[in-house]
Amino acid sequence: MRTLFPPIEPHESGMLAVGEGNLVYWEVCGNPDGKPAVVVHGGPGSGCGANARRCFDPDRYRVVLFDQRQCGRSRPHASDPATDLRHNTTPHLIADMERLRAHLGIDRWLLYGGSWGSTLVLAYAERHPERVSEIVIPAVTTTRRSEIDWLYRGVGRFFPEQWERFLAGAPGTPRDGDVVAAYARLVNHPDVAVREKATEDWCAWEDAVLSGETNGDSRPFGDRPSAARLALVRICSHYFSHGAWLEEGVLLREAHRLRGIPGVLVHGRLDMSAPLDTAWELARAWPEAELHVVEDAGHLGGERTRDHVRGALDRFARRGGVR
Repeated sequence: MRTLFPPIEPHESGMLAVGEGNLVYWEVCGNPDGKPAVVVHGGPGSGCGANARRCFDPDRYRVVLFDQRQCGRSRPHASDPATDLRHNTTPHLIADMERLRAHLGIDRWLLYGGSWGSTLVLAYAERHPERVSEIVIPAVTTTRRSEIDWLYRGVGRFFPEQWERFLAGAPGTPRDGDVVAAYARLVNHPDVAVREKATEDWCAWEDAVLSGETNGDSRPFGDRPSAARLALVRICSHYFSHGAWLEEGVLLREAHRLRGIPGVLVHGRLDMSAPLDTAWELARAWPEAELHVVEDAGHLGGERTRDHVRGALDRFARRGGVR
């Protein structure tokens, strides 16, 4: 079994002005002369975590991490109800990544990210394939409206009691209504108590979907600090109520733009949040991608998931890269 590399600290960091008054936090770890790689975090709205640094060999990689607009250490922060989300969309995040790449003097970089991060990875790579050396994705999503509907309605057939509570948290929403849009309104309500309850109800649902992986011992969403939870739910509901500003199925239809880019997809067969069929469809549309199905893993992955990710990153490090 491959283990994570020891903890490392960034040797460079900063705040990048990306427009509309937004400052995006970024950091660089590992070898300043190593192969460039960028970590694209999930959520949307989670912020990057220190453990992501540990997937990469610090002697061979120059690892860039950043907090997407209005979450993590980026400013302004979405936990402040006065923070306007209108200029926080998928096209804005793609442009931010390009601005960061140019700011750091990188010609091409490896893209790494799972869950929502994989959607942004694919959207960026299909827009700028010439800037991508390789792609590694644990937990594939493309944020189609059908995938969003599964996560916030369809999977409720496995968690009927919890889904009823989630729906009840958006009073007046019919069973076949747009519950995500209803929560997007609630977390922007002028009454702080309404915002806090909607945030709590949303996180309780997300944790319920992951409960088979955590055995109820932890709450990946609910255990976050209150400001981080509010920012996450505001940004998630904002993105998902707009279909992430992506045409339905466009990332699969345009996967031919990834031709020539080596990729590794790692997906758990037991993933309740993002069923395996999306990863399967992507692998069929992108011939250079290897799909590894982890039989005993879900959305959060596990030891075998980490083995495949580390194996891919170690292999791609030997290919070298251009700064």
